[in-house]
Amino acid sequence: MVDDTCLTGLVLIAYLLAMMAVGAKAASRSGGLESFFLAGRGLRPALLTATLTATILGASSTLGMAGLGFSEGMTGAWWLISGTSGLLILSFFLAERVRAAGCYTLPELMGEEYDQRVRLAASALILVSWIGVVAAQIVASGKLLAVLFGPGQEVFMIASAAVFVAYTALGGQRSIVKTDALQLLILLAGLAVVSARAFSLVGPEILAEASFPTSAARGGTDVLGLVLVVGSTYLAGPDIYSRLLSAERPRTARLSALAAALLLLPLAFVITGLGIAARHLFPGIGPEEALPVLMAEILSPAGEGLVAAALLSALISSADTTLLTATSIFALDLYRARRPGAGEREMMGISRGGTVLIGGLALLSALRLPEITASLLSAYTVFAGGLIVPLLAGFWREQLRLTPEGALAALLGGGGAALLFGERWPLLGMVVSGVLLFSVSRLLPQSRRLIRG
Repeated sequence: MVDDTCLTGLVLIAYLLAMMAVGAKAASRSGGLESFFLAGRGLRPALLTATLTATILGASSTLGMAGLGFSEGMTGAWWLISGTSGLLILSFFLAERVRAAGCYTLPELMGEEYDQRVRLAASALILVSWIGVVAAQIVASGKLLAVLFGPGQEVFMIASAAVFVAYTALGGQRSIVKTDALQLLILLAGLAVVSARAFSLVGPEILAEASFPTSAARGGTDVLGLVLVVGSTYLAGPDIYSRLLSAERPRTARLSALAAALLLLPLAFVITGLGIAARHLFPGIGPEEALPVLMAEILSPAGEGLVAAALLSALISSADTTLLTATSIFALDLYRARRPGAGEREMMGISRGGTVLIGGLALLSALRLPEITASLLSAYTVFAGGLIVPLLAGFWREQLRLTPEGALAALLGGGGAALLFGERWPLLGMVVSGVLLFSVSRLLPQSRRLIRG
């Protein structure tokens, strides 16, 4: 048993060292701010699709969704299906417009739509939400490693956080894109290995017997709520937009979003199916332990190491992107707003220091974090409640006669309603946001002249 554990540990150590090496090599080519945050706006379709897919396949889409499969059956797949639906809408209608805007961040795009006040409010809302998203990836990595190596979840969380914070601070987007491509390949290989073994033990008929698209655990109203909340975060997520803004041209952004959605759709059923298989084989475990226990109990040590590296890659590839997204907002939308004359060297120092600071705050939050999917859903609910409606409506602001005051009221009112009541009524924030956006815009028509930030 000691030898088996050592072999699994060696595979994971080799994986972490490889990520550091790839990230460091990419960092050596990093240039100024555009290179650090957007990889020089030069991502081609294959690389952009890979990094977009790897970003989405994080804690909620692996450990969390397998846990949903364990606890409620195939309807757990709606988590990633919801995200895929948002990504498809983004591809068909908005991806090219987002890239053509030429901005650095999503709040900057909202500043272009409305004004500087809206940009700052959006920055604060996203920054708070996305620290929680980074924290969820960290706690998931701790849970994964604790299943493999026993007690010490906090130590494992610190170790995994140190790896992705280090290479993100060094190379920014270039490091992330290169590591994401490798991590996606490892993840797909790992899922193939554990799926083949698990379904050979329980038989594929358990999937045919599962209730879908609704079940006793998740009715039609619950499915609709998930589609709107989770789907909207993929339709207008700042980490997704950071990828599209890094594309070499608008058409690349559209095609890559479409390709990523098509790749993710079958994975939703595969990962949820693994949770169902774990429930049949190990009914006494906790839901979010489904994938780690399945991996530890049915695979050889070498296979266990590969799948452990695959799952860890899923968590880290999402954590690094959300971390850099939060950092870009901190540096470009908040710090530079206070110091508009800051030079390139100063901004690079703030960006790297901000990466470490935000990573540290996320780690502290992770030490207190409860269940993965519940925490992520809470963060997504606040984000979607305040930001989705004014952002999307802003693409047609002139036709809809929207004002900056309306957008500001929508951000604050919708986000506040989601924060206070989102757990019970997850769609309330978006409803409040929409009502405030249009009503305040009509009540203050003299403000239709946009004040550019």
